[in-house]
Amino acid sequence: MNFISMKKINTKFKDLVVINSEKFHDNRGYFRELFKENIINKKLNFFVVSNSKKNVLRGLHIQLKKSQAKYVSVIKGEIFDVAVDCRPNSKTFGKHFHIILSDKNCKSLFIPEGFAHGFLGMKKENIVVYGCNNYRHKSSEASIKWDDKDLDIKWPIDSPILSKKDRHSKEFKFYFSKR
Repeated sequence: MNFISMKKINTKFKDLVVINSEKFHDNRGYFRELFKENIINKKLNFFVVSNSKKNVLRGLHIQLKKSQAKYVSVIKGEIFDVAVDCRPNSKTFGKHFHIILSDKNCKSLFIPEGFAHGFLGMKKENIVVYGCNNYRHKSSEASIKWDDKDLDIKWPIDSPILSKKDRHSKEFKFYFSKR
């Protein structure tokens, strides 16, 4: 097998990084590395998988007390992925980062603690794997409006499919004071 490499690319957001990986194809299919602890120097305690249809928007989710870092990869389909910096002392507080993650481009995103996260399914079927450094803490979960005017996220959709929880989410300023 050929050497599979992973490359870490920094963003303007402190500790938020894009990871480019490669696929090795042969007559059986392909092989792709999703995660290496030494690339992000963060231990992930558990992994989850979500399967979303086209136009399903999940988020923007954050745990307010027991914050989670997340490592997000797409193993089938394509998502418009968004991370919002909710760290009050950060230079990029209240700003967002977005990227297309897909099984074709082999990109992953490491989102540090203190960010809200959401994504929109862009293909018929979108299978997303998340690695998290902390377990779910239900009582500190919060949901920020996906279309919050203060965040000014340019989602590629006007009327996404939302969960009941996300339809009743609050504005960013309900949880965080902008400077």
